[in-house]
Amino acid sequence: MLNQAMAGDTSKQQGPPAVRTESREQVTAPKHRARPERQMAGSTNRWRLPSEPFSRDLLALSQMCKAMCLDVDDTLQAPDRLYIPKIQKKRSGTLKKAVPSGDGVVTLECLGFQWELHLPQLFQSETLTKLYVSALSGAPASRTRDLEQLLPGPPSGKARERPPMKRLTISLRINDPLVTKIAFATALKNLYTSHVDLSLDEVLGVLASAHALQFSNLFQRCVAIMVHGLSSSTVANFYMAGCKYKEEPLSAACEKWMEMNLVAEVGRQIHLQKIPKELLLKVLRSPSLFVFSEFHLLKTLLLWVYLQVNPRLLTFPTHEAVMTFFSSSPKKPCFLDQDMECGFTEIFLCLRLHGIVRGQDLNVLRHLNFFPESWLIRVTANHYHAMESGGDMAFAKDLTNQAVRFGLLFYKEYTTYSEMIAIYGFFFAMRGVRNNSTSYSFYMQRIRPADVGFPSEVCEHGLVSLRPERLVQYEIRAQALVDGRWQEFGTKPVVQKFRFVRPSCRSQVLQVQTAGSPIYVSFSFIFPAS
Repeated sequence: MLNQAMAGDTSKQQGPPAVRTESREQVTAPKHRARPERQMAGSTNRWRLPSEPFSRDLLALSQMCKAMCLDVDDTLQAPDRLYIPKIQKKRSGTLKKAVPSGDGVVTLECLGFQWELHLPQLFQSETLTKLYVSALSGAPASRTRDLEQLLPGPPSGKARERPPMKRLTISLRINDPLVTKIAFATALKNLYTSHVDLSLDEVLGVLASAHALQFSNLFQRCVAIMVHGLSSSTVANFYMAGCKYKEEPLSAACEKWMEMNLVAEVGRQIHLQKIPKELLLKVLRSPSLFVFSEFHLLKTLLLWVYLQVNPRLLTFPTHEAVMTFFSSSPKKPCFLDQDMECGFTEIFLCLRLHGIVRGQDLNVLRHLNFFPESWLIRVTANHYHAMESGGDMAFAKDLTNQAVRFGLLFYKEYTTYSEMIAIYGFFFAMRGVRNNSTSYSFYMQRIRPADVGFPSEVCEHGLVSLRPERLVQYEIRAQALVDGRWQEFGTKPVVQKFRFVRPSCRSQVLQVQTAGSPIYVSFSFIFPAS
């Protein structure tokens, strides 16, 4: 009985049992049931369908994952890990089903280290797969004979012993400076599990490693982490990585984030120094650029130039230091004419200097000694003709590219918020109201200069127009970030006469439904001829 039990246990471990005849000395060839489409999983010879990785045989699934050095939970969440690319088709003859080593392990030499990788994990990397196939193609004859010994041969009554063979070694050379040893090791770790947490500090190196390995799953996971982790300190490096590896969604996400935060956030930190000129130009030319005012944008760009001229600066400079630096330069030529080689002029051509309308701001512009005199004369002439014609902006025809821009940030903690603006003697309030936790209303309203609560600094040195109505072409837009995606709202371009009494004193109301905070609200308008 014991011998029979041991015999039965052996048959389970080595495959389907052999059929014995009446003669005890002769053993017939083993007969299997017809299973041409099945394969063995694991070391216990349990059969399963390769096209159905999740059959009802959970024990076979566990054994197959153990044989392939995979975690069962990871496999349930990522079924594609069970599929091995059919690289054997690139081989001919007896090597098309060969395994490079007796234990299915390949040694990878890279960055001065050696890593041992199992074939199922190695095949997830296109780079390593190509190196593996190339190494097999150049295998010597002795290795070919060793590999042939691993192939299934004619059945016999006695199992054939497989002699040990040397592991296959492949080498990978990486010249990307972003790929560090730690980042590369993390990328290789992701070949075995999909639950490795990546921080924003290491994700750039792992992205570069995934690109070198051509590990698409990890590469896209890194891109998703970077898109959700954009900030003043990361946007420059992430944008350059998107351009370097030609990952358009990542570059576009960086551009969009910069459009909203160039003035609101980046312009207040030393990280502005790292913003490349290419990205800055794209942001400035975008019609969706958010600014508090044109003068705020000017100060941000002056700060960027100051940081480029002083690259060793480690602390954020004060506004007075920046103004003093440009004001102290020689009167002739101006700063832009002196630095033709740096290409700063191209950046400041994107500014709408006619949108700087406050008298104090215009005085700063004149004493700055930064712009050519012809630019300042044109700005002064535009303002003079506009005031002479009652506020009509003959120089501004295109609402998209020439409108005067103002903006405000509305946080979810606010119930109401407003900003006052004055232009050519006309006064407006930009207002936002929170209706409920996810509903908001935004509009602009003409107000009287003598209204209670009007800031004195807005109209103290300004003009006051006595015209009872003002024709305005305007557009209101709002944007908010929700779960890594920007939600956009806006009115169509509207032409309206604003008076002092309701309802003509108020613009169209932009209704916004969003859970994002803050909400970036932009007001763009021009005064057409009336």
